[in-house]
Amino acid sequence: MIRRPVAIAAWLAAVVLAASACTSAPPDRTAPPSATPSGSATPVTAGWWRVADGATTLASGLHAPWSVVPLAGGGALISQRNDGTVVELTSTGRLRTVGTVPDVVSGGESGLHGLALHVEGDTTWLYAYHGAESDNRVVRMPLVGQPGSFSLGDVEVIFSGIPRNSTHDGGRLAFGPDGFLYVTTGDAQNHPAAQDPDSLGGKILRLTPEGEPAPGNPFGTAVWTLGHRNVQGIAWTSDGTMWASEFGQDTWDELNRIVPGENYGWPIVEGMGDGGQGFAEPIAVWPPSEASPSGIATVGDTVFMAGLRGERLWMIDTDHGALKGEPMAALAGEQGRLRDVVAAPDGMLWVLTNNTDGRGSPRPSDDLLLRLPISSAG
Repeated sequence: MIRRPVAIAAWLAAVVLAASACTSAPPDRTAPPSATPSGSATPVTAGWWRVADGATTLASGLHAPWSVVPLAGGGALISQRNDGTVVELTSTGRLRTVGTVPDVVSGGESGLHGLALHVEGDTTWLYAYHGAESDNRVVRMPLVGQPGSFSLGDVEVIFSGIPRNSTHDGGRLAFGPDGFLYVTTGDAQNHPAAQDPDSLGGKILRLTPEGEPAPGNPFGTAVWTLGHRNVQGIAWTSDGTMWASEFGQDTWDELNRIVPGENYGWPIVEGMGDGGQGFAEPIAVWPPSEASPSGIATVGDTVFMAGLRGERLWMIDTDHGALKGEPMAALAGEQGRLRDVVAAPDGMLWVLTNNTDGRGSPRPSDDLLLRLPISSAG
């Protein structure tokens, strides 16, 4: 498999070299220490896992859902992209509206995207990534009340100015093993921005819970990695390795091992084989017809990757940051488009379908939140 050069490569490479020369210090490529992610339910047991038989439906009738966050006591919070609402699935299986995130402006692929929970003292914060009038931004709101009757407190914008467009808006949030907030952005159809370390487009960002650049970031800014087209999934395996799923353009979608300060090549290259240009290589690639990946989850050392156009759940075994065997697929063609997957407190995988997003073929019950049992593969 050969990476495909892009026409602007020559002059863009010169721009990147000039920008790199202005960087005050070389990137710190030391991986963050391993700990338990805030709000994460991902099991830390090493080993590989598979989807087993016995899928059940936890919720139906969702409208363009984008992100699901399981709750420790049962149930979940779910974002709906187009109307900006946060929906609660209660522990009894009822769906109710928690609230609408203010100033969400939807259109194309933009709207209300990723959610994440973070506890500070007596306050549980709900973080959200969403499209506004002229940008994408990260906000947080206190989650008020008790399970089954949650509501949203006053919104606080903690990070703004992320480029937005009708497509390539990124949008995944996750608190990492180091307790910092990771944010994925897309290039917002401005391809060269992904190679500009001073742009927020085409990046993975690392922030404090208050929205400041996290200490130890490789460029002294919010940027953690660059050279991405459109990352919509991030997760950590049991050994602390960070992974990200990335939409390609016409040739290759990618699963990347994320190392701080690395450049992942877009738009100069796409897929495997960088021709000696020094970009980070993907661990695995797929044609967009088989993937178009969005959310990912990890159990032990297996990465589970939800496919939109590919309409399947990929299972990718890893071993200390490397691919272990060939990826395998579950649910192929069974549930339509898959937007998100999470490891839930009940030891299962929860998967969001996304057939009502304008690109799928919705069934009368769509969209669904599915519960998939998993079993150890060694």
